[in-house]
Amino acid sequence: MNSVIPIVSHTRSSSTQSGAAHLDIRQERGQREVFCGLTGIIWLHRKIQDAFFLVVGSRTCAHLVQSAAGVMIFAEPRFGTAIIDDRDLSGIADANDELDRVVNQLLKRRKDIKTLFLVGSCPSEVIKLDLSRAAQRLNIQFNPGVRVLNYSGSGIETTFTQGEDACLASIVESLPPPPSLQATGQKKRLLIVGTLADVVEDQMQRIFKDMGLTEVEFFPGRNSQSLPLIDENTVFLLAQPFLADTAKRIEAKGAQRLPAPFPLGSEGTSEWFKAAALSFNIEETILEKALFAPRQRAQTAISKHKVLLENRKIFFFPDSQLEIPLARFLSRELGMQLTEVGVPYIHRQHMAQELELLPAQTLIMEGQHVEQQLDRCEQAKPDLVVCGLGLANPLEAKGFTTKWSIELVFTPIQGFDQAGDLAELFSRPLFRKEKIAA
Repeated sequence: MNSVIPIVSHTRSSSTQSGAAHLDIRQERGQREVFCGLTGIIWLHRKIQDAFFLVVGSRTCAHLVQSAAGVMIFAEPRFGTAIIDDRDLSGIADANDELDRVVNQLLKRRKDIKTLFLVGSCPSEVIKLDLSRAAQRLNIQFNPGVRVLNYSGSGIETTFTQGEDACLASIVESLPPPPSLQATGQKKRLLIVGTLADVVEDQMQRIFKDMGLTEVEFFPGRNSQSLPLIDENTVFLLAQPFLADTAKRIEAKGAQRLPAPFPLGSEGTSEWFKAAALSFNIEETILEKALFAPRQRAQTAISKHKVLLENRKIFFFPDSQLEIPLARFLSRELGMQLTEVGVPYIHRQHMAQELELLPAQTLIMEGQHVEQQLDRCEQAKPDLVVCGLGLANPLEAKGFTTKWSIELVFTPIQGFDQAGDLAELFSRPLFRKEKIAA
């Protein structure tokens, strides 16, 4: 579901932002191409294995999630859609009564569900269906057996990765007050925030163990009952760059964010682990011993793709909020030239370390006027364009080689052992083009 939203167009420069004075950061407003926030369900339902995501929306919403997930209905996936139909829209049926009926049927059939997310959509927001009150009402009915939460996955005002942000923020908001510090002790704990594939989580946990860190939790966990303890003794690292609301709510509970680049590529992952080591006063020799072998593997895997990618020009359309960390990885570790880095929104604090590592005079465009950006892309003539699905086919028809930005979220790319896979995601389209042309 791609939506084009007209806004008054203007462009202004803000290159003097703190920590990024060497960059050319501009803001642009106009028509924008964004993917629907419901897409976050695709990776969230795989991670949280006892949760169910019930989209309250239209048949279009159902088709989007079903086709994007690639899961057959008879496999009974952990998501579904309560379809708003003509009777709901015309007022013949009470939408809240219909929702209660659907939820009762679902929970009666699926006894494995421990947390139910009511996920708002464009249609449910247009008809002003208050899912927050519905979740409170259903939570009273089904708790403690099933916890009912809600968040918005609407594509009206958000980009697609903000669906995860809204989901995790709703969980943090629902956490009970932590026990007193006397009850929990004064020991500092590390929390990793952001949905990671299980294999990536296991790899990171092994490295933390080699560093001597045992008080490490991952959020979200593999089941919805594994809720983190968050208080003044908690420090956290963001594993994903699009979790602004989640981080804000965690900090409101007294936790402290550790500033670091994001764990993409050998360099970013090394600095990410280093931030944890500094916070816990781990000796540099211990850190180096823990990181040496995995970092060597990452650098070897990356080098295989540098031959094809070095000095190639790349252009980013804004879509996932991964664009700045990816641009840092591609420019510093693979030698690619950044013609323009488009990003939906820049969180200046979360991106400070990433921005400092970008080459001088890199053009970063915050926001979007899609027609003007398409014109700049044609003028730049990049070798590779990273964009959403709605722009990929038209750009391919014009002769550009594209990479779908959504694939960078569906694929495990964080950590040392995924660095080569991340590089391959960018080299593969160019390799395919060369093979076809040969």
